[in-house]
Amino acid sequence: MLDSVRGLLEEHGRIELELNDPAVHADAARAKRVNRRYAELNRIVHAYEAWRAASDDLDAARELAREDESIAGEIPAMQESFADAEEKLRRLLIPRDPDDARDVIMEIKQGEGGAESALFAADLLRMYLQFAASKGWKTELLERNESDLGGYKDVQVAIKGASNDPAQGVWAHLKYEGGVHRVQRVPATESQGRIHTSTTGVLVFPEVDEPEEISIDPNDLKIDVFRSSGPGGQSVNTTDSAVRITHVPTGIVVSMQNEKSQLQNREAGMRVLRARLLAKQQEERDAAASDARRSQIRGMDRSERIRTYNFPENRIADHRTGYKAYNLDQVMDGALGPLIDSAIAADEEARLAALGGDA
Repeated sequence: MLDSVRGLLEEHGRIELELNDPAVHADAARAKRVNRRYAELNRIVHAYEAWRAASDDLDAARELAREDESIAGEIPAMQESFADAEEKLRRLLIPRDPDDARDVIMEIKQGEGGAESALFAADLLRMYLQFAASKGWKTELLERNESDLGGYKDVQVAIKGASNDPAQGVWAHLKYEGGVHRVQRVPATESQGRIHTSTTGVLVFPEVDEPEEISIDPNDLKIDVFRSSGPGGQSVNTTDSAVRITHVPTGIVVSMQNEKSQLQNREAGMRVLRARLLAKQQEERDAAASDARRSQIRGMDRSERIRTYNFPENRIADHRTGYKAYNLDQVMDGALGPLIDSAIAADEEARLAALGGDA
């Protein structure tokens, strides 16, 4: 562990010098990358200093206890503090997902259950917007395809963080939300009061910081324009402002009609396309990585049922981590912290186990 820390301390020192270079701040993308790495290393440096202090205090107490028996009684508490500091440092040394500090684009899609699934998609969107607000994150609705009853067949939202620290990043928290969300409740359309089970899909993509990160050949794009339409086919406007972008090599298709301007819809579509291409690269990287680096909680199977929302019992259950609580009403109001923390903790445990417990 000490060998790992030594190299990171040296890197931290080099980055401190780099941050004093005006040329770094003249390049916004470079400055963002450097600041993110510095914030990540700062956490490790502080944890290392706390570990060293706890180690020194424990060694000094053991030495003094040979001459003063009263000090021996303080040693168990110091041993516990040392163990806590060591565990915190060990966890920080687990290789991080390089995208943790990124912002995200989230897509919520109607699944099985028809109108009820679309209504639940709207509920999930509200839940994520409330959670984002509680974290001080900014949100931007990119695209929505409303259902007749006020739900969403498909809705896309960009979520932007407020910190350079990867541990506080939007992707670091929301990457675990991708998958199938199952809801059990009495739908508003149910006249007999029967409980129905529906599903809604959530996709989460890390957003590209700079367009240059993802190289897209204009010749690889097929761009179609068409007239925007609202729920039930109602026309939103009378101009061909909606845009459909097809990335021919991958087959990825993005449609945008939220804005009245064709140019704005095209720009929003390109943001989503870049995010999806970055996610595709990430999946390919994860697939090629060793078990020690692959996330055990955020799998690549987007059809995986990850969570059940049981309204009659006010119960929320995460099927990957075993987390269960009876505060669904609070979760739907944005209290997602404990659920996400359980996914982060389970992921860390799996990575530690894959590394043989030695980060």
